[in-house]
Amino acid sequence: MNLLLATPAEPLTGLAGWAVGLMDSLGGIGAAIVVGLDNLFPPIPSELVLPLAGFSASRGTFSLVGALFWTTLGSLAGAVIVYWLGALLGRDRCRALLSRLPLMDAADFDRTEAWFARHGGKAVFLGRMVPIFRSLISLPAGVERMPFARFLLLTTAGSLLWNTAFVVAGYLLGESWSLVDRYASVFQYVVLAAVAIAIGLFVAVRVRRVSRH
Repeated sequence: MNLLLATPAEPLTGLAGWAVGLMDSLGGIGAAIVVGLDNLFPPIPSELVLPLAGFSASRGTFSLVGALFWTTLGSLAGAVIVYWLGALLGRDRCRALLSRLPLMDAADFDRTEAWFARHGGKAVFLGRMVPIFRSLISLPAGVERMPFARFLLLTTAGSLLWNTAFVVAGYLLGESWSLVDRYASVFQYVVLAAVAIAIGLFVAVRVRRVSRH
């Protein structure tokens, strides 16, 4: 069945219609392309395209496991491209390039770079679950030449966790997949709060150890 005809009362248009049309035509490869573009063009929201992959799986375009595999592969491929852009272009040219993208500015790079400088590997893993940082965290990782194998492992783990939450939600909701996007901000705030708490606990433990000595 053509997914674009799945909800005749409210046909999918715009980015959603394009994404579902691509997945309907190319299957899992289409899902990988759509999700990979989220890394290359940050204004494309993964909170929209991931539930659509789950919706496509619910309609039989591919299996749920296939949706998770292809979306995570797409996330990883996009992140690797951004990593090597950072490694090849360097900090200043990356910052200048980012400032020319629609809806982005150099301050986004500065914040992401500062977060990476403070938290390193944890920033790469957790950054896959934080808006804006999710797409940009690979840049400073590449600029600083983070060990590539470690980058791949952390990016895959973080992407799989994030993708699973949204793809499964879209799969379970089916034609009501758009509800995921409505509540995505709540989930993101929970992630940000958890990150803040984890960092606070880490700092508190370190301060206590230092004070004891």
